[in-house]
Amino acid sequence: MSLISKIKEKFFNFFKIKKEIKLGFYGPPNAGKTSLANKICQDWVGEEIGRVSKIPHETREIQFKEKVFIEKDGKKLEFKIIDTPGIATKIDFEDFLKFGLSKKEAQKRAREATQGIIESIKWLEDMDAVVVVLDATLNPFSQVNITIVGNLAARKIPVLIAANKIDLKKANVKKVIGAFPEYEVVGISARSGEGIDDFYDALFKLVKKIK
Repeated sequence: MSLISKIKEKFFNFFKIKKEIKLGFYGPPNAGKTSLANKICQDWVGEEIGRVSKIPHETREIQFKEKVFIEKDGKKLEFKIIDTPGIATKIDFEDFLKFGLSKKEAQKRAREATQGIIESIKWLEDMDAVVVVLDATLNPFSQVNITIVGNLAARKIPVLIAANKIDLKKANVKKVIGAFPEYEVVGISARSGEGIDDFYDALFKLVKKIK
């Protein structure tokens, strides 16, 4: 390859990565995916992407925000933020009853949550990179977490793990790092904003892995 061709290729790759990056947020229910997506959209667009709730599977449909421009150290990238329903290996409508939902409402939520998981998996084919959001107060060695990360590894999708809820006493980021040592893990609190600058640093590093 000639020198001119190499220069053209570098310029092509440089501008190619500047195009809209489809960034998916995956993880188990109530880990804080929508809260983190909301924080990012509030920081750079001034509006939220979706509702949050203590009831599991509040997000049951894919929701996204386009043209989210994030700047860091003089660099600016365009993202399409894609918030996905929480991934679970089992959904039982009875689990929703303790939150005060009627049996009919609980059954409806369970059906919608199941369909949402199916859609989340389908959308993996369109992702340029994925942020896996985990609850840092819980055991990271769960079947759901391992399944999510395993699916992403099989598809060779660049991954950043956000260990959320570090504002809580039970949070243990080191345990999350120990569970997934091959990935970069950044501790954050989507609620308080703690660690969000480190998250943006890690996000820009993640983008470099996109082929």
